[in-house]
Amino acid sequence: MQPTAQPEPQPEAARRTVVYEQPLNERMRTFLRVEFLYQQALYHNETPSSWSSRAAVQSLLEILAITARGDARSDVLKELERQMAILRDYATRPGVDTGRLRAVVARLGERRDELQAASSTVLARLRDSEFLAAIKHRSAIPGGTCEFDLPDYYHWLNLPADVRQSDFAEWLGILRPLCESIGDLLWVTRENARPRREVASGGTFQLAFDRETPIQLLRITLPGDSGLYPEISGSHHRCSIRFLNWVDVASRPVQAAGDVPFVLTCCT
Repeated sequence: MQPTAQPEPQPEAARRTVVYEQPLNERMRTFLRVEFLYQQALYHNETPSSWSSRAAVQSLLEILAITARGDARSDVLKELERQMAILRDYATRPGVDTGRLRAVVARLGERRDELQAASSTVLARLRDSEFLAAIKHRSAIPGGTCEFDLPDYYHWLNLPADVRQSDFAEWLGILRPLCESIGDLLWVTRENARPRREVASGGTFQLAFDRETPIQLLRITLPGDSGLYPEISGSHHRCSIRFLNWVDVASRPVQAAGDVPFVLTCCT
């Protein structure tokens, strides 16, 4: 008796998907940038290398630069209240998992309370740090944080890893209520939307939005082995998506000639 043939294992790229996100307002751009930098800072602080400490500090300084524009804390509090109101409204709809819904609302409520408890000037502790201010100032110059430019920074980078990680954790702890609130808001924004399958005819796709239901974030999902990536342009009223073929870093990408199936998620 012949053994049953087993399917050949698929390459990793064929099994995974890649999600491309496009913010459609300034608040969402800020939130996505802060989320990216916060994750990057956490990642690098886990590595004992002094080079990772440099990268972690740079991420921290970029978060401070972004949050210095406007009132990030107020924007996050408003968005927390808005999302909590939307979620509470879901409780009256049939088929909703009320237990999970209550848990999510409670989590957002905890984030709101934690952020409200933090003074609006809490970030001033980081902005007023002479040590961090010197690094920020020299970072504007290519190679400006070399050892001969900032000997105190170089000294800190050569301290034991646990000392550096402890100092950095203290700095990041000041940002944590704001950054983790943003992370939870983005999670809710992504989870509340329903993905749908679409096809870009000839590699292009046009999309118009309902003015009564503003879209904050577009998510486009492609197979990991598609060899394509989207180029998105537009505003919160309409947008155009063009799928380009990736060749290599030395070649100019070209628009896909055939139809491109993809998954589109419009997040409100």
